[in-house]
Amino acid sequence: MFSNNKFTIRNTDRIALVLTALLTAVISEIKVIPFGGEVFRFGLGSITFFLLILIWHPASLIRTGFVTGIVVICFRIVEDIFLYDVLDWTSLKSHLPAFLYYFVFALGLHVIKVKRYKTFPLILGAWAVLFEFIGNVAEHFTRQWLMGDVELNLQTVALLGGVAIIRSYFVVGLYSSITVSEQKKRMQEMLEVGSELYAESLYLEKSMNHIEQITASSHDLYRHLKKKGLRQLSFQALHIAQEIHEVKKDSQRVLSGITKITKRKRANILLLSDVLNLIVSANQKYSELLKKNIVFHVISSVDFETDQQMPLLALLNNLTSNSVEAIASKGEISIKIFEESAYTCFVIKDSGKGVPKEDASTIFETGYTTKYSDQGVAATGIGLSHVKEIIHALEGQIELEFPEKGAIFRILIPTKNIRKRVE
Repeated sequence: MFSNNKFTIRNTDRIALVLTALLTAVISEIKVIPFGGEVFRFGLGSITFFLLILIWHPASLIRTGFVTGIVVICFRIVEDIFLYDVLDWTSLKSHLPAFLYYFVFALGLHVIKVKRYKTFPLILGAWAVLFEFIGNVAEHFTRQWLMGDVELNLQTVALLGGVAIIRSYFVVGLYSSITVSEQKKRMQEMLEVGSELYAESLYLEKSMNHIEQITASSHDLYRHLKKKGLRQLSFQALHIAQEIHEVKKDSQRVLSGITKITKRKRANILLLSDVLNLIVSANQKYSELLKKNIVFHVISSVDFETDQQMPLLALLNNLTSNSVEAIASKGEISIKIFEESAYTCFVIKDSGKGVPKEDASTIFETGYTTKYSDQGVAATGIGLSHVKEIIHALEGQIELEFPEKGAIFRILIPTKNIRKRVE
């Protein structure tokens, strides 16, 4: 198993090396001429090379720089042969200095261990500027020595420094935007999972209270039967009590693990608007998955930092996803948030099939559902009971309204219970 994994990693490194070299060679032929004339032609190969190193981070930077430099030279010589029918020593001398640039640049990144600076864009950019400048000066000095027609003076050095700053920080900025986007995506996924775990933990906690009651009742039954001399039945009751007690202990361990996860997730502070954006984004994707055309309307007149993102995500996502499921194929969902005295009010309205008025008293009970599978199997019916438990834990209240079309859920939660307290 270890050998196979090692072989796979090596293959991945080789593929990354080949792609880096080939893409750099091809894109380096796209030239930018910021000044008049042909002396200063800056290819986009260096930008591609640096960006790919940051994204893939090769196993050996020195080998990557060496191979990329060779491939760039070979690519340009082949280009001279097929496009210009040129194959002589002049062609080789013209392209040979490019090798020095890529090798020096990669060598510099290897020396500083560039991976350490990926989370420090300003420092990373500064190092990149330095190594690109050194690489460019080395390339131009070598070209002047070989060709004798490229002047390396103070103006040239200044231009090389300016270009190094622009190209390096452009790449660092691009890479940072990519990583921020990925981190945001991962955070959204983690928060969605965390909110589901939070809801499940409330349900598990409620079930544990029932388990405790059953354990106590079973033990009382055991003592009652024992007093009456019903030995066999009393031992059966005791066995039941012991088994239920084991279930309770297992449930406590599971709840402890879930609670640790949700508390760790809740340590991050989000704005109320961030929570709302996560809800809308997730349910837009959900509606697309169900092949439904749903327009979301968001109206919010209040925003503040909250350290209760897990419960808010759990209850709002549950209600919004229910609204998505209640709409047949096309409709609208509106989410409105505003402050009302000492409460924050959440109103979720949809244009779906609605809830029968006769079900108003049972809609938040465990087991209630209006959703059935294609085979006619009912859903678990625990979603709205979760919502009720979460709102109860936040000392809030929920009301269901019955418009002519769809349903309206109105939630009131004391603002102090969801707003981050200022220390």
